Amino acid sequence: MPRTPSFDFSGQTTLVTGASRGIGLAVARAFALAGADLWILAEDEGIENAAYSLAAESGRHVNALRCDISDRSSVVSALGRIPQLDILINNAGYQPRTPMNPADSSTDAAFRRVIDVNVMGTYHVTRLALDRMNDGGRIIFTSSIWGKTGAAEYSGYCASKHATIGFMRALALDLGSRQITVNAVCPGWVETEGAMWTVREIAGRQQVSVQDLVASYIAGQPLPGIMGSGDLAGMYLFLASDAAKDITGQAINVDRGIFMG
Repeated sequence: MPRTPSFDFSGQTTLVTGASRGIGLAVARAFALAGADLWILAEDEGIENAAYSLAAESGRHVNALRCDISDRSSVVSALGRIPQLDILINNAGYQPRTPMNPADSSTDAAFRRVIDVNVMGTYHVTRLALDRMNDGGRIIFTSSIWGKTGAAEYSGYCASKHATIGFMRALALDLGSRQITVNAVCPGWVETEGAMWTVREIAGRQQVSVQDLVASYIAGQPLPGIMGSGDLAGMYLFLASDAAKDITGQAINVDRGIFMG
């Protein structure tokens, strides 16, 4: 298990979206263990089990919210339960394949859904969270190295993650007067359920093994190996801490050096 830097978020209310598994769950775990008053949100029923396991591990109460963030009324209802907020981790996302050559109606539907979740859903959460966020708060987005480059057959996801970075930078300018910092974490290849589903899908279409495909993806990394979700948690803790009070408007790669830009 990776060593997580020590931070103290006692008394700080933190919301992590997309926290039923993967990166979101690992980040939520790190904040719970650092003493935060934690709220976690996801669309699937696994969010209740995640809250239970995090509470058992940290010895703290963890509040679960089940919500489709693309539905503004559902977000209004969910976030209405949170009286005030210090830290928002916008991590929820959807990563479907959206091939454009050729494209068909399934591409249209998938593209629409990824924008509804990753762009509009993130907007809904952020917009409503700001109504209860304290001055001096922190907003951290999960983007992707694909938010700085492109990937064949994932135009919808790439578009949404580029949008995340643009939204983050504009918010940093909007909210600086309130001493709210706004940043994004851009992960590289991480061994999550969603990422590995994508890898298996691509491997099947290319008729190569999953192991060979992963090896080809990480071959250009200065640091070898594929990251686990827990390897990213330290960056979120850092950006939410006082140590990062002068950092805003930044999209920071955590990718073992695979993309230097």
